[in-house]
Amino acid sequence: QVRLVESGGGLVQAGNSLTLSCAFSGYDFVGYAMGWFRQAPGKEREFVAANNWLTTYADSVKGRFAMTRDNAKKMVVLEMNNLTPEDTAVYRCAAVPRSGYRLDNRPESYDYWGRGTQVTVSS
Repeated sequence: QVRLVESGGGLVQAGNSLTLSCAFSGYDFVGYAMGWFRQAPGKEREFVAANNWLTTYADSVKGRFAMTRDNAKKMVVLEMNNLTPEDTAVYRCAAVPRSGYRLDNRPESYDYWGRGTQVTVSS
């Protein structure tokens, strides 16, 4: 059974940075592709970043956010820089068994989800 737990959310001012972590519990972390998604009130879930050997980002965060993974610690990290109020959302990490080098930005493609961590950016 895979369990994902996010941490690191909080309230920051625009222009500042925040780092989110997602701890993976379960067997064979290396065998999973990982993703970050976010959902703001009244909006649909939005893709942020995904890692499956390579890493891809949504255009809205490209150049500001960086996703890394530490296989030894079974953890993925999302470093967020130059935050804006539009980045305010609940951020959730997700996992799915790897399928080649496929990078998937569709939430329905992921099997496991964390409960999320709130990020609020004030102007």
